[in-house]
Amino acid sequence: MSLLERLNEDMKHAMKNKEKEKLSVIRMIKAALQNEAIKLGKELSEEEEITVLSREVKQRKDSLHEFEKAGRTDLAEKINTELTYVKEYMPEQLTEDEIKEIVKEAIREVDASSKSDMGKVMAVVMPKVKGKADGSLVNKIVVSELSK
Repeated sequence: MSLLERLNEDMKHAMKNKEKEKLSVIRMIKAALQNEAIKLGKELSEEEEITVLSREVKQRKDSLHEFEKAGRTDLAEKINTELTYVKEYMPEQLTEDEIKEIVKEAIREVDASSKSDMGKVMAVVMPKVKGKADGSLVNKIVVSELSK
């Protein structure tokens, strides 16, 4: 089942069950996917869909951080709920150990030896973990592995 088909099915269920927040989030995701398809002028590949979903997750995480910093718990709760719904459509996230293995493999692949090689390592790692791991976590792991 494609992501769009899954969204449509979930949208029907949300309408039937009168889940307004979930319905709203599904519509936002569908709109973001359609906008990206229009922008690219073609149907989205699975990888492009994951990119759009990752962008939606990142936007919500940034908003959540800002709302918490400003003490707006009401808005933070709403964004947190949205984040939960968006994450349902993301691929299964990699564990920290799995990310470390990918990073170690990339370090060997590019023969990295210091933090100055971080860009090379990240260039190899990020396509492999796209949508499956948080970029800041990957960054932290790469830094710690290159510091050894």
